[in-house]
Amino acid sequence: MAKSGTRGRIELQVEDPWLDRYQVMESCSNARLKARLPVLGWLPRYRLTWLQMDLIAGATVGLTTVPMALAYAEVAGLPVQYGLYSAFMGGFVYCIFGTAKDLALGPTGIMSLLCASHVHHDPIYAVLLTFLCGVIQVAIALLKLGFLLDLISHPVIRGFTCAAAFTISVGQLKNILGLQDIPHQFVLQLYDSLRRIPESRLGDVTLGLLCLSLLTMLMRMKNYGQGAGDLTTQSHARILLRGLATARCALVVIGATAVAYACEESGNGMFTIMGSTSQGLPPLRAPSFSEITSDGEVITFSEIAQDLGGGLVVIPFMGLLESIAIAKAFASQNNYQIDTNQEVFAIGLTNILGSFVSAYPVTGSFGRSAVNSQTGVCTPLGGVVTGLIVLLSLVFLMPLFCYVPKAALAAVIISSVAPMADLRGYQEIWEVGGVDLVSFLVTFLASFWEMQYGIVGGVAVSGAIHLFSFTRKKFSVNSSIHHS
Repeated sequence: MAKSGTRGRIELQVEDPWLDRYQVMESCSNARLKARLPVLGWLPRYRLTWLQMDLIAGATVGLTTVPMALAYAEVAGLPVQYGLYSAFMGGFVYCIFGTAKDLALGPTGIMSLLCASHVHHDPIYAVLLTFLCGVIQVAIALLKLGFLLDLISHPVIRGFTCAAAFTISVGQLKNILGLQDIPHQFVLQLYDSLRRIPESRLGDVTLGLLCLSLLTMLMRMKNYGQGAGDLTTQSHARILLRGLATARCALVVIGATAVAYACEESGNGMFTIMGSTSQGLPPLRAPSFSEITSDGEVITFSEIAQDLGGGLVVIPFMGLLESIAIAKAFASQNNYQIDTNQEVFAIGLTNILGSFVSAYPVTGSFGRSAVNSQTGVCTPLGGVVTGLIVLLSLVFLMPLFCYVPKAALAAVIISSVAPMADLRGYQEIWEVGGVDLVSFLVTFLASFWEMQYGIVGGVAVSGAIHLFSFTRKKFSVNSSIHHS
């Protein structure tokens, strides 16, 4: 009997390693699946209180996204509906594949500006560029080449961002002044806008300056209401002011559109408005790999790719760099971890699927991500709410968007990109000097010629200086050893 009992115990000990190995394999498989589909990590433990916060945050970001998407389509040189086409897919895709709860994907000022210099006001070029960018980004994720983003140094990013803020703002002067047929090159754009100031339309100038003033005032209102007084009244006032500041773009655009609509209906067209827009949801179709011009000429895929040129390198990398930098910033601020490679995959997949609904390239938005974080979003489900609001706007509000004054959108764009010119950061680079200052200045100045030249030039100069410094140090060490 004792032997039998011993044999039984020995058999159990033999089976245990197989059981442990199976459990380890199952655990690894589950972990791998959750890494590929991060939604499986937070959805099973989702709470009702989270839903309330996600709904509030998603709706708030949605009210910010709709006017911004219209404005950024103007920067990209595309019809305004393409801004909305680009603004909803990110919320649905990122909810499943993203790892940062605060990140909001969609059109941004920098990406719109980069696209404008490559797509030549052609939606077919823009949509195909979106697809190709997505393919490149997904390939980077699958090959785990995210380390290539480190080649773009901080001073280069600063120089590019500062130049982009100036370029975008100057590009909107024509809409504030109500001017037409202004060149797109920065220097010519600035010169022509200033030269033709006497031709400005009084209605557009008045409305544009009024909208800029209101946006600035609403932005600063959130810092008020912190004085002494009844705490309950003070907290309610602060919440109201913060809500007005958050939804300032929507409030200003709605007000300006109402005024423009009333003027148009009364037969007094004082403002330059957007004009006719395409109503309804975008068609669900694959991007076109060729184009037939009005003259019947066929532009092949290779010709389009050649026209897109350096944009096929600069735009995917800048999109990833901007998005991951934002995701890391908010992850650090709110104490959670992100998976960089998974973020690259999520952005790439968003662009690929976005090209099937006529989107142009998107990336993470710092402004809308900040709104997400400040309103207490708990999970990426907030992005789904934002996407639904954009879709509802496409279905029901497109007829009204034709009355949106261009001067109001220009004011929204200028107020949005102004914080990109962070003077404190540039002062730090100036004080440090050396390689950082040279890289910053090269990027900043070259970006006024062509945006992609600024990035490439800054990276090249920074890399060359670092390589020269490394070579010089190595030569110095070798010489010391030789003399010893």
